[in-house]
Amino acid sequence: MMNPKIRTIYKISFQLLLLILLAFTARGQEDPPRPMKVSTYQHLSFGAFINGSSGGTITIDPGGSRNITGDIIPIYHGYQYHPAIFEVEANAGVVISILNGPDITLTGSNGGSMQLHLGQSLPVSPFINSTHPPFKTQIMVGGTLMVGNFLANPPGDYTGQFFITFIQE
Repeated sequence: MMNPKIRTIYKISFQLLLLILLAFTARGQEDPPRPMKVSTYQHLSFGAFINGSSGGTITIDPGGSRNITGDIIPIYHGYQYHPAIFEVEANAGVVISILNGPDITLTGSNGGSMQLHLGQSLPVSPFINSTHPPFKTQIMVGGTLMVGNFLANPPGDYTGQFFITFIQE
């Protein structure tokens, strides 16, 4: 038979060990990364303009400012210019990188073509996503349009598609 003093010490030790174990909360690993969702919120637009005899460039930065070089004359009669805006839904804490596709050719409704070079993004790539789903992060992307003279680029609407790859790490 066991000594009553030792038995009491074992009981107290067991109860203390049980209390210590109950005081700690169990944690599992974090949720696996959920697939990122990307949607287009706004298309890239350079607004309206008149090109002269030598052409030039029109740049829309990701913040929405427009810069014009050469003999291009901007027109402000209700034609808006703005960057492309994409909405990304991803787990908070993931790193998102943006990879721009190659330069593309925009074709005109009355003939002609212009080259489009995609620019920087805002936030600058790569960045750490700070929103939790279902909230979305807006990413603005600008670009530069190379405009020829009025013979190479007659008036009209110029359209095309560009590709951007969003990478989640």
